[in-house]
Formats: sequence, C-alpha cells, structure tokens
Amino acid sequence: MIGLKPVMKGLALAAVLAAAGSVSAFTTDPETVITPEARGVAQAVTAAELAAWGRERGDAGALIMAARLLSEVPVRQGEGPEPILTPARLLDEAAALSAGNQPIIDAIDRLREPMTRGVRSSPFGAGPVFTVKQLRARESWTFDVDARAGEVLRVAAIGDGDTDIDLTVQDQRGATMCRDGFGDHYPVCTVSSRAGGKMRVALTNRGDVRTSIQVLSN
Repeated sequence: MIGLKPVMKGLALAAVLAAAGSVSAFTTDPETVITPEARGVAQAVTAAELAAWGRERGDAGALIMAARLLSEVPVRQGEGPEPILTPARLLDEAAALSAGNQPIIDAIDRLREPMTRGVRSSPFGAGPVFTVKQLRARESWTFDVDARAGEVLRVAAIGDGDTDIDLTVQDQRGATMCRDGFGDHYPVCTVSSRAGGKMRVALTNRGDVRTSIQVLSN
C-alpha cells in the first residue's frame, strides 16, 4: 500500500519540477509581450511532462499535481474531437495507481469536485486554443496562424505518447523561426515578430504508427 508521506513527497517534487520546467523551457525576448494565454500553453505542457514523469515512476502524486496544473488553464476548442489530455483523465490515471489508498482517493475526489464547475477565473485569460489532429505514420500537417506585432506566439503539440513529433514555425517569407522535435512527445515553439503577420506551423509524425496530437496556441 502507498503511504501518505511518499505521496506528499511526490507532490512536492512534482511542484519543483513544474516550476523548473516553466522557467527553463520558455524564455523569450524581454521586450515582447507574453499574454496570459501564452503562459497557459506553457503550463499545459508542464502538466503533460509532469504526467509522463509520474507514469514512468508509478507516482500517483505527480499525476494529481499534473491534473491540478492543467485544471487551472481554460481552453477554447478549435477543430477536431475532444482533447487528449484532460484533468479528469489524469485523475483517473492517478486513481488507478493509488492501489486503493484512501488518502490518495480522498485527494482525487476533492480535486474532482470543483472541476465539474469549470474554470471560473483564471490568470491565463481565455486560455489557449486547442485542435486535435490524427496523423498517419510519417504524415505532416501544416496550418497558418496570425502572430500579433510585439507579442509572443507560443505553439505546443501534446502527443499521445506513441511517437515523437516534430514542430516547426516559419514566417511568411519561409524563414524558420523555431524547430523543436528531437525525440520529443511535447515539442514547443515560442517566437515573436515585431511586425506581426502570418506564421506557418508544421507538425510531423516521426513514428511508424498513427498518432493523435493536441495542438495548443495562444
């Protein structure tokens, strides 16, 4: 049986990892504006990475913390089906890892209840827009987004874990502004343009199997 003390240690470690990830992975020009929605993309990716860490170690506390982080970020639905990564699904995974430990179950239940009411007020504004897309093996998908002048554009891809994903952002002249995808299930690009304008986002499934991708952008 999992004791309460290891769970609390897991939660504390999860919080440290989440804070460290949000600081180191998302840096940009200090003169540009980082919107609440862009910060929401960063926190959602931190939650995804923390959840993956918890799955690898069978740590229910990490999954609970990931659900809590994700529950703070409202999202606006774009194209495609429901999101891959949700607080409720993370709590279901945490419950499956709890081995029936009552303090863990109680913690999960306490977190579930306010989730049913949705996000009433958030430091992440209206939240990022998400789109869910299925890509065949080695398939690529491109789409355009409008970057606002002097404002950070943050795009992230949260995969289902089956394959690695490449993410590239190019400006309207075709110059590559960002490329991320070196063995990564959760690539992120943070770019900014003084003039603004169209940006082209390209996602590639690097694996040999079909995969679902949840794309987030501000």
